Amino acid sequence: MDISRQIAIDIGVELWQAQNALTLFDEGATVPFIARYRKERTGGLDETTIRDMLHRYRYYTELDQRRAAILDSIREQGKLTAELEQNINATLNKTELEDLYLPFRPKRVTRGRKALDAGLEPLARWLAALEEPDADCLAKAREFIYADKGYATAQEALQGACDILAEELSDNADIRKRLRELAVREGFMVSTVRKEFAGVKTKFGMYYNYRERASAMPSHRVLAMLRGETEKVLSLRLELPREKAIAMLGAICIRHPRSAAAPHLAATVDDAFDRLLLPATETEIRTEIREKAEREAFRVFNDNLRALLLAPPAGRKPVLGVDPGFRTGCKVAAIDGTGKFLEYAAIFPHEPQEKTAEAEETLRTLIEKHSIELIAIGNGTASRETKRFVDGVLAKLGDKRPICCIVNEAGASVYSASETAIKEFPGLDVTVRGAISIGRRLQDPLSELVKIDPKSIGVGQYQHDVNQAKLKASLDEVVESCVNLVGVDVNLASEELLQYVSGLSRSLAGRIVEHRNRNGAFASREALRSVKGMGAKTFEQAAGFLRIAGSANPLDNSAVHPERYGLVEEMAAALSATVAELIGNTELIQTIDRAKFVRGDVGLPTIDDIIRELEKPGRDPREEFRYAEFSDTIRDISDLTPGMKLEGTVTNVTNFGAFVDIGVHHDGLVHISELADRFVRDPREIVKTGQVVNVTVVSVDTDLKRISLSMKSNPGTKAAERRGADSVKHNGAAPHRRPPPPPQTAADRLLQIKQSGAIPKKLVTAKPKFNIRQIMR
Repeated sequence: MDISRQIAIDIGVELWQAQNALTLFDEGATVPFIARYRKERTGGLDETTIRDMLHRYRYYTELDQRRAAILDSIREQGKLTAELEQNINATLNKTELEDLYLPFRPKRVTRGRKALDAGLEPLARWLAALEEPDADCLAKAREFIYADKGYATAQEALQGACDILAEELSDNADIRKRLRELAVREGFMVSTVRKEFAGVKTKFGMYYNYRERASAMPSHRVLAMLRGETEKVLSLRLELPREKAIAMLGAICIRHPRSAAAPHLAATVDDAFDRLLLPATETEIRTEIREKAEREAFRVFNDNLRALLLAPPAGRKPVLGVDPGFRTGCKVAAIDGTGKFLEYAAIFPHEPQEKTAEAEETLRTLIEKHSIELIAIGNGTASRETKRFVDGVLAKLGDKRPICCIVNEAGASVYSASETAIKEFPGLDVTVRGAISIGRRLQDPLSELVKIDPKSIGVGQYQHDVNQAKLKASLDEVVESCVNLVGVDVNLASEELLQYVSGLSRSLAGRIVEHRNRNGAFASREALRSVKGMGAKTFEQAAGFLRIAGSANPLDNSAVHPERYGLVEEMAAALSATVAELIGNTELIQTIDRAKFVRGDVGLPTIDDIIRELEKPGRDPREEFRYAEFSDTIRDISDLTPGMKLEGTVTNVTNFGAFVDIGVHHDGLVHISELADRFVRDPREIVKTGQVVNVTVVSVDTDLKRISLSMKSNPGTKAAERRGADSVKHNGAAPHRRPPPPPQTAADRLLQIKQSGAIPKKLVTAKPKFNIRQIMR
């Protein structure tokens, strides 16, 4: 298989682009490095495309390895024909490859295998080929009575022969493929409540008697139903149009409908479908549906995580991190502009202690002592009450008072009890570590959040119900992408942050930190070579993403790769300037003759990148810091009334809408239908996690703690009625109401499937033809 050619076809790139990308992969280059520093080799492909190429490269490599093993196995059995080998070599799908191998796979003892071993295959062939309507099948079967092998009667021999034919139908790759296509085209997933939960109210109530076309099910509904099955509340099954399936199998198995064998063959078809093919098809389709739902869940999680990691940093300013609380008090940690822990105090401004004056004095002392510029309050219990208390203290400090804002503290408690936190602050209590984390994530969300397991940050969709290994790999790619996009100050970065830098492993990141602690800050990028394990290839992959502030060479604090330092020096010399004089001098930089420096592997894309970096060295791609201002009059969900205009922060984005923190301890839902004045196909077109938005309260249910919000200029009065099954908490609870029935016409139904993303647009025609690989991809 020519993998590079197939990838070029799949993704729609030139063959040379795919070949060069695969060569770079084989040479050990990372995706961020290729996308940033090897644009000439790939024709400027972006990181998303390159990562997709890497995924396909791995898939096709595994496919080729499995293909070779299967061919060897069949060849050793002496059953490899030219046609079979051609079919095996032609398939691009792992499922179809396994279907082709199925008849030759070593099997446990089955009814068909037992009959074959007993010598009943000639009888099976006779039945399949029989044309005469008057033939005596039982008389023929008496010739194959083998009492010592379990076939003591003609009827038993006849059944054994039919078992052989049934398994041959089940092992037929073409039949299995056609049944899968039928399942995708016309199959339904049916959910029913298990008898022990009948009449019992659970979060899966809408699925007690539920039926939906398998190919059209949105990912969150698939995962909700699978969770219900896992928790033994629901029973799921695949419903196929049995008559169509039986007719298809009959056309293959019963070649002579008027023969005396036809009734026996018809029974064989029924048995093959019910006992073998339907369960196998259901397993395969459920796997396909689950994997499709997981891919969508990964996409939702990835998009939300990326937005959170790339949230605007407040910058290197002294911060007070506050972990709010009532009975146990508020834990306050002071950290300097580099994130170094300075001092800790506990204050008790709330009930039951209400030591307000003492708390105020402590807070004011910490602010003055450490020149605090920012105060970060976690958004947990007592956050609004603590914010009001702090604002009251700050009001007495004059114009130079710190900025106070509420920060999403999701995952802070997980971090504070982790090995990473214990190693970083071995002598501190978990609550103090949590306050430090809250303060640091205001300074730089990316640097702090990489220390927390992404699943604990709370921006996913059914994250505990998907393949955990695949989820981790997917999230690690997002973190790697974000870290390398922003760049890392090697003299301030933690081991957890450094491990995501292109080319660096966890162990090498640890050695960099150890070297820095033992020998002091790195003076230059070149000094990194002295770290054990930093070989030439690793340095090549990592150097451009590592920053050295204050280096003698100003390029060390930029995204210009060391391999291009000589080129920059040439540019400066051509303008009779030094590199230091060139950096940041936009007027001088604009006079550079770009074409003059094109050579060998250096093209205009690299030169343009260098020029942009020289104009703004070390620029941060993240947006300017901004925080939401919660209304002082809105403190609890009971304070909300329809029509209120509020400001809030997006905490999570799902396929059905966005959840927004408006400062009442319960996030409100902006349903997808209320995100904009126009039709919205994907909520991520409008909002992202961490974004500050203006919303209008549409409805409030204080009993269920549900808040419906709108971002429309004129919110719909019936918005609450449209919430349906998708109005759920973002902790993964199942929908509470059954969605409206699907459109009645086939054309409308196809349009609905197309819009859900289940099938590509090009497959939706007046007379649709479905291809399972395209639909389930």
